[in-house]
Amino acid sequence: MPLFVAQYPIGINSRVEAIILQLEIGSDDVRMLGIYGPGGVGKTTIAKAIYNKILDHFEGINFLENVKDKSGTFDGIIQLQEILLRETLGMNGQLKVRSESKGTVAIGNILHNKRILLILDDVDKLYQIERLIGGCDWLASGSRIIITIRNKHLLQTLSIRHSTYEVKGLDNHEALELFSMHAFHKNKPKEDYSKLIDQVICYAKGLPLALSIIGANLHGRSEMEWKSALDKYKMISDKDIQKVLQVSYQELDETEQDIFLDLACFFKGLYKEWAGPSDPTLAQQRRGISA
Repeated sequence: MPLFVAQYPIGINSRVEAIILQLEIGSDDVRMLGIYGPGGVGKTTIAKAIYNKILDHFEGINFLENVKDKSGTFDGIIQLQEILLRETLGMNGQLKVRSESKGTVAIGNILHNKRILLILDDVDKLYQIERLIGGCDWLASGSRIIITIRNKHLLQTLSIRHSTYEVKGLDNHEALELFSMHAFHKNKPKEDYSKLIDQVICYAKGLPLALSIIGANLHGRSEMEWKSALDKYKMISDKDIQKVLQVSYQELDETEQDIFLDLACFFKGLYKEWAGPSDPTLAQQRRGISA
């Protein structure tokens, strides 16, 4: 099945085509490519679009999302290994891995016999790569490994031939179109908001995540409310986009903040601990996410 990429995939196609050229799908050697860039720049979105475009060229395909977060949980690596084995083998039933070491050996045995496309999303430690693909020389001819990372230097310790692609922020035209789609639900902004929009584009620094969140936050609001939000952005350092996103979160009313945090907890797997609205464990987890 293809993956959902983005509601408004603006600026994606040119970057996807450039990366596919680097992958040289027709060649029989094994290739690894690292897609790197800051958080919120669209690495995962681009990786999903690539996956959809080239998946038919491989015998086995797998997209492991949020490797960093999942590997940090109890038995997280084992769970990722189980997913990788099941999906590469095309299994719908249960498959149990008893230990990380056994899982790595099992993966090696499978990867050696199949031309695969494997995408490891949001990797931040070398051991995550080693546990999930074992020795890179195990990979079958023609296989492709794509890794999304923030720091490209992580790949320099690997012996496998690899290349890198830096994802840069959207240019002003792309940023304006993406922001307009979220703020006005059309690809052109309202003319009387042009000066305010210029400020938003400046603050977002071409990061699709920031443009999407800020645009959605300002959608349907008055010009006065826009100015109030932008006054808060002026107090934030240009380099600290995370605080810009925090301001957008704080603009939500209390109920909307609760919904946002509940969804964030759900996607991080923290809902398993939920005993109710007053559960102190959940409250602590939600506070950590909001921070």
